[in-house]
Amino acid sequence: MDAMTFVLFGATGDLAKRKIFPAIYNLYVDRKLPESFQLIGLGRRKLTEAEFREQVAQSLRAFSRRPVTDEAAVRDFLERIGYSELNVNELSDYAKLAGRIEEREQRFTLPENRVFYMSVAPELFGSIVANLQESGLSRVSGWKRLVIEKPFGHDLESARALNASLAQAFEEKEIFRIDHYLGKPMVQNLEVFEYSNPVLQALWRNRYVANVQITAAETVGVESRAGYYDHSGAVRDMFQNHMLQMLMMLAMQLPKHSTAEEVGFKKRKVMEALRTLNREDVAANVVRGQYTAGHIGGKPVAGYAEEPGVNPGSTTDTYIAARLWIDDYFWSEVPFYIRTGKRMAAKSTRIVIEFKDPSDKFSRTNETTAPNLLTIDIGPEAGMTFRLNMKNPLKNGKIEPVQIQFDADEKNVPEAYETLIADMMRGDSTFFAHWDEVELAWQWVQPILNAFEGGELPLHTYSAGSNGPEAADRLLEQDGFHWWHDEPQEEAPAERKLAEPAGVQA
Repeated sequence: MDAMTFVLFGATGDLAKRKIFPAIYNLYVDRKLPESFQLIGLGRRKLTEAEFREQVAQSLRAFSRRPVTDEAAVRDFLERIGYSELNVNELSDYAKLAGRIEEREQRFTLPENRVFYMSVAPELFGSIVANLQESGLSRVSGWKRLVIEKPFGHDLESARALNASLAQAFEEKEIFRIDHYLGKPMVQNLEVFEYSNPVLQALWRNRYVANVQITAAETVGVESRAGYYDHSGAVRDMFQNHMLQMLMMLAMQLPKHSTAEEVGFKKRKVMEALRTLNREDVAANVVRGQYTAGHIGGKPVAGYAEEPGVNPGSTTDTYIAARLWIDDYFWSEVPFYIRTGKRMAAKSTRIVIEFKDPSDKFSRTNETTAPNLLTIDIGPEAGMTFRLNMKNPLKNGKIEPVQIQFDADEKNVPEAYETLIADMMRGDSTFFAHWDEVELAWQWVQPILNAFEGGELPLHTYSAGSNGPEAADRLLEQDGFHWWHDEPQEEAPAERKLAEPAGVQA
């Protein structure tokens, strides 16, 4: 990697503490940082450099994926970190910051390579970028990169306004929009999953696929995020970004050895082929819900409207399910079902591909077989399961489903933020959200938002600890399908498990 200066806005915040500093520390331990690397943390608090470094050290001990036992390594890492008090709206503070960065670059004969990471509220992005431009910090002889966290806007109009403000000082190739789902190992594997496996490559199309289900279920409630969440809901917090990004990664068709540009192009083609929902179509294809009181892990929990910081009369969605259609050569007429919700029965992010049953036309028996399923578990446990049908010799040759299962060993595997920050430092934008993808996603979601605001879509309730509102079940029943909840074997209790070949874990 090139030598660089890493400027972190919001360095005393929760995201920096829990994710960013542990990620950069682990990159340092793994020798994935450049030889000359300096991080300058910025915040409004009055802190000495020693006080700030102690806070960073505490965050490493609390949140690093590996135990922090090498105190010498910690000390060396902390020596690369500085702190400056900064008011994001005060131009003079940027001038002081510019002086500090330029002095170091001149002293060590370093190129003007600068990363500006915004771990702050989105409403501050425009002001910060304007001051970076005005102060000269964003005018460099080397390269510059801007890293921003979601949400990328609140709706289509605000997203476009935000992008226009960023474009005043940064080109699109210099903007890295972090969506941490794109850093998850199994999501990144989707890029190569199809073209590296000829069997799946042959099946990865509408001729063989009956439907695709993408689920991101959480057991937690709104917790301490009520101030943000009650103005966003599941559709903005999860659906418009994480869920649609997973859809793009799954549905795109890639050649081998794809470049970042090819990946971005193919993702955009998926979104362009996504069948537009007219406002009157929303009610037929979208279900929204809000959790009520129930039980999680055997313990009673409050409903959303009773959560601290939530308006008791709130109509914010904590669950959304949608039926989508991709009108291209590969996926035409295959329904994609996407759902995400809080206070669900189990924490699980997974993709289930249900294959068509050819026995309706070609079977020589009257025996009904269970559908073949390919399940890709994104988290919390990563892995993959292929469900096939075989005769059970212990039951007079009855055909029963069996599972070939692979559990990914994620011990010591870099976390999503490590992977994405390292990619950004190398200038690799493959697993980042590009503006055209973000804009197309907002364009697709905007009719849903309009229907919400117009009171045209009912807000269903579901008990905490359930699998969501019954209306979401009916959405699939209309097409002759059902949700595959949690582990698919729950739907077929007679399943047997195949002996795994060497190297494959049950």
